[in-house]
Amino acid sequence: MKKILVIEDNPDVRDNIKEILELANYNVITADDGQQGVEIAKFDKPSLIVCDIMMPKLDGYEVLHMLGKNPDTASIPFIFLTAKADKSDWRKGMNLGADDYLVKPFGKMDLLEAIEGRFKRNKLLQKSFSNDEDGLNAFINEVSALAELKQLSNDRKHRTYKKKETVYREGDSAGYLYFINKGKVKLVKTDNYGKDLVTVLLGEGEFFGHLSLLESNEYLENAIAIEETELALIPDVDFKSLIFSNRDVAHKFIKILAKDVKENEDRLLKMAFGTIRERLADALLKLYNTDENKVMSVRITRENLAGIVGTVPESLIRTLSEFKEANLIEINGREIVLKDEHRIKQMAGL
Repeated sequence: MKKILVIEDNPDVRDNIKEILELANYNVITADDGQQGVEIAKFDKPSLIVCDIMMPKLDGYEVLHMLGKNPDTASIPFIFLTAKADKSDWRKGMNLGADDYLVKPFGKMDLLEAIEGRFKRNKLLQKSFSNDEDGLNAFINEVSALAELKQLSNDRKHRTYKKKETVYREGDSAGYLYFINKGKVKLVKTDNYGKDLVTVLLGEGEFFGHLSLLESNEYLENAIAIEETELALIPDVDFKSLIFSNRDVAHKFIKILAKDVKENEDRLLKMAFGTIRERLADALLKLYNTDENKVMSVRITRENLAGIVGTVPESLIRTLSEFKEANLIEINGREIVLKDEHRIKQMAGL
């Protein structure tokens, strides 16, 4: 029996929703306010959440924001209830990741159809897909049945690159997500002195180019084939549809991109939904070295660090300055010294 959490401060409305859903054979748990709702959601992991917007302690937007930052609750389908029909309120909820929006007063069938529609979508996305091109094509064909993804292209080109041939150069217009059918690719950053730094080595069944598509209109590094390599190309418009058009699809596609490796999945989620501050904090923690005096520092060019964070150098430099002003780091030329590891970990969500 599917479990639904109803977060509603009006007892009459809450009891009415509970009765309707129980008659439809759902297991219903309730919360009187937003704060209680967040705690119950973290503990009980409901299959779906129905939540009012105007509530004491935490409003519906704050509830959705908090649950969206927790990996255990971020993918739970979320339906807003509101007495308002203002388009700006609807847009705000959808931008935060809400799946549907019911305006009070709503009928019994409106509620049930919204919930059943969400469960049908979830069932579609519960299927497993292999980490190869067949699995990728099967996934795209499956989700293209959803209304907001019907425009997905069937034209996925293939190209073969010789050993040492460049797939794209840093600064080229970012137009594709790449999938390696065969061979190996290295991603390389070049500093101001012409020195190359290999940031990632990739093999069959892996994707690249997604960080550039998420953060910039240009590729953030050079991609070079290490050996003869065959690539499948996914157009930028298709990639962004998969990431931004539907929250369920985004989480499923991110799992495919990351090959279900949790570290990569967390990084991709941060790239898709996290701020530059969160991503920079995460990068500094991964890159630092500790010297004999127990000083934690990172020595790297701003361009290379921007590539790892997934942003442009100008944005990175502004964010580094903010970190310095907050006394989180100290900057000595290329060297960045971590002064407050605890606060940086909190910023990175660790």
